[in-house]
Amino acid sequence: MRASEMAFVGRMLHDYDMRLRSKTGLSALVGVDEAGRGPIAGPVFAAAVSFDPDVVLECIYDSKALGKKARERAYEVITSEAACFGIASSSPEEIDELNIRQATLLAMRRAVAMSGVDRPFVVVDGKDVLGHNFDSQAVVGGDGLSMSIAAASILAKVSRDAYMLALDEEYPGYGFADNKGYPTPAHYEALRRLGPTPCHRMSFKGVNGA
Repeated sequence: MRASEMAFVGRMLHDYDMRLRSKTGLSALVGVDEAGRGPIAGPVFAAAVSFDPDVVLECIYDSKALGKKARERAYEVITSEAACFGIASSSPEEIDELNIRQATLLAMRRAVAMSGVDRPFVVVDGKDVLGHNFDSQAVVGGDGLSMSIAAASILAKVSRDAYMLALDEEYPGYGFADNKGYPTPAHYEALRRLGPTPCHRMSFKGVNGA
């Protein structure tokens, strides 16, 4: 994406957040997104990001639309420019106990709490609100609409990828550095040869007794 296009997108995402602030009358807007619902190994990560109203970033978009280097550069800008942010996770054990949807919402609530924003209005990518007395709104496709949500998607994705690189060193042979815990054919083959690790989600299809 060219610089002029990024500038246009950045302004568009910022304007969306400004409209939300105008409708709610709140300036403490917090965007939330997750990374890692689909893998069969590793935690699910979530991030929460809040910007001052006058901040416009031209380096961010939905994390899935950016390459690795662009995401990492955007991560540095976001963590520098955000008024506050939080990054949290739910463990494979929590995913197995609660189910992936509830564990994801738990990670999101933890991320908002870590951001330290007092009485925030939270916009969440997807179809779920946070519950638990959080004032929140679900935004389907929010990582392509809201600057705060797009920023959260990048923080969550970069953080989880780094975590999976560390797991690759701890548990060699599963390809975590490449597959990030997703169910690739090579990952399933490793499970057949080596069996599951403590970081695998035992309740997910194809893991236990694969």
